Amino acid sequence: QVQLVESGGGLVQAGGSLRLSCAASGTFFSINAMGWYRQAPGKQRELVADISSGGSTKYADSVKGRFTISRDNAKNTVSLQMNSLSTGDTAVYYCNARIRARQFAVPEYDYWGQGTQVTVSS
Repeated sequence: QVQLVESGGGLVQAGGSLRLSCAASGTFFSINAMGWYRQAPGKQRELVADISSGGSTKYADSVKGRFTISRDNAKNTVSLQMNSLSTGDTAVYYCNARIRARQFAVPEYDYWGQGTQVTVSS
């Protein structure tokens, strides 16, 4: 099976930076898109950023210019560099990976990490 292990969350002052990382492990054929989502208390989970297997990226409008997503296909990892953090970025951040279990298998499935807390203090 597949596991996603996240790291890098924590407490940071407004204006500071954090880097989140996520590593996929287990048995699978390939990883398509990988991304980061977040959920603040009382709000729905939202896409923060994602990146395709070819490296194309998408960002939520609220984080454009501040966050950068990247991946290392050889290591099956995805990272999120978060700069100029504000209190509005406080949330639980979840790693997501769309994975094909076997060659030619359909469909691909979404896997999720357990979440890592990011708290930005003023």
